[in-house]
Amino acid sequence: MRELTYVAKRTAEWREVPDPLIESGDDAIVAPVAATPCDVDSAILAGHGPIAPPFAIGHECVARVVEVGDSVRGLAPGDLVVVPWTICCGQCEPCRGGLSAHCASVPHMAMFGAPIGGSWGGLFSDLVRVPWADAMLVPLPSGLDPVAMASASDNWSLAWRLVAPHLRALPGARVLVIARGSIGLYVCDIARALGAGDVLYVDPDPAHRAVAEQYGARTAEATEPVHHGFDLAVEATGRVDQLALALRSLSPEGFCESAGNHFRPGELPLLEMYLTGVTMRIARDNVRAHIPDALELAASGHVDPGRVVSDVLDWERLPEALPQRHLKPVFVRDLPRADGA
Repeated sequence: MRELTYVAKRTAEWREVPDPLIESGDDAIVAPVAATPCDVDSAILAGHGPIAPPFAIGHECVARVVEVGDSVRGLAPGDLVVVPWTICCGQCEPCRGGLSAHCASVPHMAMFGAPIGGSWGGLFSDLVRVPWADAMLVPLPSGLDPVAMASASDNWSLAWRLVAPHLRALPGARVLVIARGSIGLYVCDIARALGAGDVLYVDPDPAHRAVAEQYGARTAEATEPVHHGFDLAVEATGRVDQLALALRSLSPEGFCESAGNHFRPGELPLLEMYLTGVTMRIARDNVRAHIPDALELAASGHVDPGRVVSDVLDWERLPEALPQRHLKPVFVRDLPRADGA
């Protein structure tokens, strides 16, 4: 089979590798049918990632189940599923506590799309072996578009976690979103749907701001800190200066969620944070625990993640098109018809 491999800055190519095999009764083999780059993949392809190439890339997709092991009970060949980006068993103490990104059954940080915590391949591959399939794979609800939900593996479900629990605890909260890619736009959609009192989206890209405006957000190309302006700030830029801006804009006892991959060092306004009394979380997401709730919101009809999809491209175009600059391209093949066939 072919495995899309990141080989150099803005360069990816198909490489032939052996077809994955069922290695355990708990395994499944899946074939991605709608796959999309995560925001961090753009940084990797631009040469800013922390791991040297070559490696198989891609960790967001909806896939079709091709084969299952003898112990798999909840899935069957032909099912459409969301494939979480981190590897998790569903049975260890961290997994049972909802901390799937810290699964104790695999090396730390095991994931698809980068050789961290072992080599698990990438989701821009013709076929993928998924261990602990019953625990990992989440069936795509009937009626949801695989193209619109290609990011449920990570960015869409992450965006749900960044904002939904906070709005549940503080209805009508004011939300600041400082972003550069799909995560921030998904946050705008979800925040509006869940009743945020105000959403300000900050991004220098006018096309991104236009999408945020469709979600009902106020937008700005840039902003100075808004003193005590927001109850929740979401930073998804990977830039420490923008994280500092988010922190300086919080109301007393406000919360900052950092979804940026900060590959470069910087300074935070620690004294201001102390005096304001803020809480900041910066972490990989325990995405498997959040996918069902994020899919339920998508199925409600109150959100429209498909607006973030910038391009729908044929699977065969992956090597040439993936390194190009797109907001959220989705690469497709063998998609089911509208009647589900």
